[in-house]
Amino acid sequence: MLHENDTIEEVKDEVLYQVAKAAFEGTLDQIEATLPYEILPGSKPRFRCCVYKEREIVRERILLAKNINPLNGHPCHNTVKIIPAACENCPITRFTVTDNCQKCMGKKCMQACRFGAISMTREKAYINPDICKECGQCYEACPYNAIVDIMRPCRRACPVDAIQVGEDGRVCIDDDKCIRCGACISGCPFGAISDSSRMLEVIDYLKSDKPVYALVAPAAEGQFGVDITMESIRQGVKKLGFKDMVDVAIGADFVSDSEAAEWAEAYQEGKKMTTSCCPAFVHLIRRHFPELVGHISTTVSPMAATARLVKAMDPDAVCIFIGPCIAKKSEAGQEQDKPGENADLVLTFEELQAMFRAKGVKLVPNALEEEQHGSVHGKRYSNSGGVTKAVKQAFMEQGVHIGANVRQCNGAAECRKALMLLKAGKLPEDFIEGMACEGGCVSGPGNVQLAPAYKKERDKQIGRADDRSIKDTVESYSQYKFSMHRHNR
Repeated sequence: MLHENDTIEEVKDEVLYQVAKAAFEGTLDQIEATLPYEILPGSKPRFRCCVYKEREIVRERILLAKNINPLNGHPCHNTVKIIPAACENCPITRFTVTDNCQKCMGKKCMQACRFGAISMTREKAYINPDICKECGQCYEACPYNAIVDIMRPCRRACPVDAIQVGEDGRVCIDDDKCIRCGACISGCPFGAISDSSRMLEVIDYLKSDKPVYALVAPAAEGQFGVDITMESIRQGVKKLGFKDMVDVAIGADFVSDSEAAEWAEAYQEGKKMTTSCCPAFVHLIRRHFPELVGHISTTVSPMAATARLVKAMDPDAVCIFIGPCIAKKSEAGQEQDKPGENADLVLTFEELQAMFRAKGVKLVPNALEEEQHGSVHGKRYSNSGGVTKAVKQAFMEQGVHIGANVRQCNGAAECRKALMLLKAGKLPEDFIEGMACEGGCVSGPGNVQLAPAYKKERDKQIGRADDRSIKDTVESYSQYKFSMHRHNR
């Protein structure tokens, strides 16, 4: 049952847990009709104007947990979706004059406006929303701070202006602009935007006879508790029905080794390149800077590299990536020329936690890690700047000595600036490391804990890793042959 003090995350977690539980138990048929009443009994509302609206929001969250678009009942194409009943129709007019306006004779707001949108009424200045271009010049010019910026938080969070306002005043997402970064999900204080889930398909795989492998991102360390190791998670996912777990830091080591060779070749040719491991960053290039697509590294992401390794080891394998990133959901099974060369499906840490709860799985603390893991350099891929450090380490291990400079972009805003410079031919650096989430994957929208809450303990766990090199990881799997590049290179 939900309570008045529950947060958006707790509501989402409860719905995911109940859907996962019903899927494992085979009782999904009636869940849309019964669950809203089970977790919101009675007639007293907890969060909204009425309990009926709250139940509709829960119902729409159930649909997203089943990968169904609440707007049309079809399977979700874009993993980022609006929950229509939850959108509070925030004020559309971005800049508004408050009662602090003194109707001064300086009229700096009027002078700053280049579009003639500001006039003086009897009591104060007035901004005509039909003329206003939301440039913010009046906001900057007012000496009394009488003009406020009340831009919708979801639109403010979106780095690519993909959030639009529909005719009914509620938001919609322009799928052609959206880079699936999930910033709007974290930015909306009403929980009106969420990611769709493929959790039910994963559970179906786990119930089948197919060998299902969990590919767990390096950001998992510390995510489920300070004493929960990667081996703890391995033991947990095997209790869910996975055949085994593979540390994606292994794939990150392969990526570092491959990308170092690719970067060295590009550097000698005088060609500037970008990383390819962050799918939201790759979406940003493909959708908003298509003329720069040729600069993207052809090396696949750590997720794809790990999936290719596992499928080289077990051709019948079904690979489920588990991490903090929702953009990975759009990368899995897509943008590869040949099907089956990436992870088949993606779960977030939130969804994995819901599945643990649904099956009553308790993670064993301080489980000792087996030999099958990546280097400390691969483990740090989830930190902003981690890719650059790992590639430079690979340079050193390969005996490559080049004076390459890398612009490390921490967040989508910095990524855009760097790409604009590259497009204009004014980027001073040789390479761009792009991370759409500030801080890196450890700040992804699918995390169980926020990065500041566990990053210190996570760094301690990583610091206890052995001194395995990137080369050690690659050589230990040298008997398995697979390509590290996209086939459309």
